[in-house]
Amino acid sequence: MRKKSKIIASSLIALSLFAAACGSDDKGSTTEAPVGTDAPASGIIAGVAFDTGGRGDGTFNDSAATGGEQAASELGVEIKELEATVDEDRKANLELLVEGGAKVIVGVGFMFTDPMTEVATANPDVHFGIVDSVVDAPNVSSLLFAANQGSFLVGAAAALKSETGHIGFIGGQEIDLIKEFEAGYTAGAKYVNPEIIVDVKYLGPAGDNSAWGNVAGAKEIAAGWYAAGADIIYTAAGGSGAGTIEAAIEADKWAIGVDSDQYLTAGTPEAQAHILTSMIKRVDVSVFETIKAASEGTPFAGVKMFDLSNDGVGYSTSGGYLDDIVADLDAIKAKIVAGEITVPAMP
Repeated sequence: MRKKSKIIASSLIALSLFAAACGSDDKGSTTEAPVGTDAPASGIIAGVAFDTGGRGDGTFNDSAATGGEQAASELGVEIKELEATVDEDRKANLELLVEGGAKVIVGVGFMFTDPMTEVATANPDVHFGIVDSVVDAPNVSSLLFAANQGSFLVGAAAALKSETGHIGFIGGQEIDLIKEFEAGYTAGAKYVNPEIIVDVKYLGPAGDNSAWGNVAGAKEIAAGWYAAGADIIYTAAGGSGAGTIEAAIEADKWAIGVDSDQYLTAGTPEAQAHILTSMIKRVDVSVFETIKAASEGTPFAGVKMFDLSNDGVGYSTSGGYLDDIVADLDAIKAKIVAGEITVPAMP
């Protein structure tokens, strides 16, 4: 379920600041504030601009929120958050965060590319970070992830755990970013079992933002595949992945989560009993490091890659369902890092 976004702060957040700028919620941004009185210990304000789904998506937005929370706790910065609910919100929210005094702002998702290019150019004294995209500007950190490498490991796990030799992959929008997940997953599964069947389907074409929140659609696809013999399905489609988990529960099969450890965000023991693992994308680390560097006066521009070599991607072991194959997966990871296995970036 989508939760309302909130502006979360380690200290006082002035609701009136945004009320004056916004006027109303017509654009879909919510700007709620907790009560507080203390000024931020560091004197630094940092912004996190969520994409659609916001807090509560159980995947990459939640991971970004964790990075912001860590910055508030460890660095004493004040964190302000805004969620985009329609396309126009992305640029507007970046501008609101600038107006609110943020000196470093992270946009969570590739859809911020064009808006951030404009806002960063207009505000050279503010540092920005963007997740899953590249903005070529001297005041922007482009935070990229080798999702294909992490997906290779969960694909290998699926093949090692599958009892039917039949697994699946559900993607959100059919774009290169998500095809990296598909490519790695399929390659990892076939590395373990060249004969394995891997079903693949996307919830929408490029530009179809409903693909990230199509719980019913993911559930329908997953239920059909489970009925046809698949016993493990990996979903890289934002909040839509909840549908795969629902189908896994009903079919008594396995789901694989994405971005965050979805065993920890699933909410119920019943769901946890059907989440084999998750492909972890350390968006939290990228957000924290971007805020930390800027708050210390040493912001980094250009591309920073998070991959298996720096544990920027990986897999979760919550639930203990992979305990018997961790050694196998770690051996595969070592080969990827050493260059002995080349993971494809596209199917």
